[in-house]
Amino acid sequence: MAAHELDHDEAPVLEALQRYHDADDLAFTPPGHKQARGADPRVRKALGDAVFHGDLLANGGLDDRLNRDDVLGRAERLMADAVHAEHTFFSTCGSSLSVKAAMLTVTAPHHRLLVGRDAHKSVIAGLILSGVEPVWVEPTWDPERHIAHPPRPEAFEQAFAAHPDADGALVTSPTPYGSTADLQRIAEVCHRRGKPLIVDEAWGAHLPFHDGLPTWAMDAGADICVTSVHKMGSGLEQGSVFHLQGDLIDPAVLASRADLLGTTSPSVLLYAGLDGWRRQMVQHGKQLIDDALQLAARTRAAIERIDGLHVDDADDYCGAERASDFDPLPVVIDLSALGVTGYRAGDWLRTHHHIDLHLFDHRRVSAQLTHADDASTAGRLLDALRDLSAHAEELRDAPGVDVPGPADLRMVQATLPRDAYFASYEDVPVEDAAGRVAAEMITPYPPGIPVVLPGERLTEPVLTYLRSGVRAGMNLPDAADGSLKTVRVTA
Repeated sequence: MAAHELDHDEAPVLEALQRYHDADDLAFTPPGHKQARGADPRVRKALGDAVFHGDLLANGGLDDRLNRDDVLGRAERLMADAVHAEHTFFSTCGSSLSVKAAMLTVTAPHHRLLVGRDAHKSVIAGLILSGVEPVWVEPTWDPERHIAHPPRPEAFEQAFAAHPDADGALVTSPTPYGSTADLQRIAEVCHRRGKPLIVDEAWGAHLPFHDGLPTWAMDAGADICVTSVHKMGSGLEQGSVFHLQGDLIDPAVLASRADLLGTTSPSVLLYAGLDGWRRQMVQHGKQLIDDALQLAARTRAAIERIDGLHVDDADDYCGAERASDFDPLPVVIDLSALGVTGYRAGDWLRTHHHIDLHLFDHRRVSAQLTHADDASTAGRLLDALRDLSAHAEELRDAPGVDVPGPADLRMVQATLPRDAYFASYEDVPVEDAAGRVAAEMITPYPPGIPVVLPGERLTEPVLTYLRSGVRAGMNLPDAADGSLKTVRVTA
C-alpha cells in the first residue's frame, strides 16, 4: 500500500477488537478464561475485566484463521510509515527477542559481528544462542564521571579494518543514561563495505516524533532498528517493534528469524498497545513531547538547585571523545557531592516516598520522564529529592564501590560466549576465580549491561568491583550466586 493511502486515524488492532466484541463472537479456543468468564473473581477484581476482554487469539479471534482482514499487517504498515521505515514487525516478547532476530538475520553461526561492548544482556544472549563470534568495539569512557558512552565511528572503522570479514555491526543508542552514538557516521562506515548496521534503540521509541531529540536510527541510515515501545512510549511491557530499510537485508529472512524465536501465542493486548501508541504519536506526539521536554528542563533546573545533587546534561555527555548527542528525558542525577550511593538513595526513596527510580549505580540514579509526566509527578519527585538531600547524613555509611578504569574493566575473550556458556562448569570461591574463564553472565541490573561475559578470563580488578558493588547494594540477578560468594567458571 502506498504511503499516501495510509490513514493514521485508523488503529486496526483496536478496531478489530471492538468488532469482535460488537459481534458477540463466542470462542471455543484458547485463552481458557473465555473473555473473563472463567477467571477467578479475585483476579478480575484486581485486574479489571478489560484485561481479559482484550486477551484473545490473534489468528481465529482478532482476525480469521487465514488473516484475511490483514489486521496485524495493516497495523505494522502504519507503524512503518509513522517512523520512516520500509518495514515494521511487532514483537510481544520485548526488544530482547527483537534484537536476537536482527542479529540472526545479519550474521550466522561461526561468523563475526562487530558489537559495542556496552550492549545489553539480550545481545549477549543472542551471541550465545547463535554461536557468533563478537568483535568487541570499545565504548567511549569518561574517566572523570566513570560512565561509558556509545563507541565512536572511528572505533567501528578500526574494528572493520582488523576484521573485514565481519558481517555487520551492532550499536546501542541511546544508552540507558540517554547518551547517543553518531549513527549517521557509523552507518556510513558500514555501508562503504556493504555491511548492515543494527541499532539497539530500545530507549528511543519517542525519537522519531520530535525534531528536538537525537536523530532516529532510520533517519540516520541504519538498516535494522529495535525499539521498546514500553520504555519511552505508551506500549505495555514487552511491547517492541523492529524496523527495516534498505536492500542489504531480506525482509522475509528477518520475519523468519523472528518467527523462529517468537511465541506462537502473541498477546493481542500488546499489539493493541503498540497500535494505539502509534496513532497517539502521529496525531499528538509533537505536542506531547514538547510538553515533556519543557517539564524535563524545569525539573532538571530544580534538581540542580538541591544541595549535593547534579543533573548530567549535554555539557557532561557530549563533545570530543564523548557522546554525539543526548536525550534529556532520562534525568540522570549524580550524587557524588552528596556522598551517597545510588543504591542507597534508590532504596531510601522507595521506602520513604514510594518513588521507584529507573536505574542506580555507585554514584547516580535516574528518574525517567515521559509524555505521561506532569507538574504533579515532577513535584512529587522534587519533594522526595529535597528530603533525600536533607537526610543524606544517615545514608553515608554505605560501603564504597571500587570502580576500575576501562583498561582494568575489560577482560580477554578467551573462548566464544556460546562455548563457555554450554561448557562443563564448576562454582569456585570468588577469591579463587581470577584467571579462570567465566561460564556465566554477571550483570548489574538495571541497566543490564554485563560486566562479565561467558568466555572472558576473569581478573582481580573486575571481581573486586563486583564484590564491592554487592556489598554496596548492587543487584546481580543473572549470576548463579547473586551474593558472589562463588563464581561459575568453565571446568
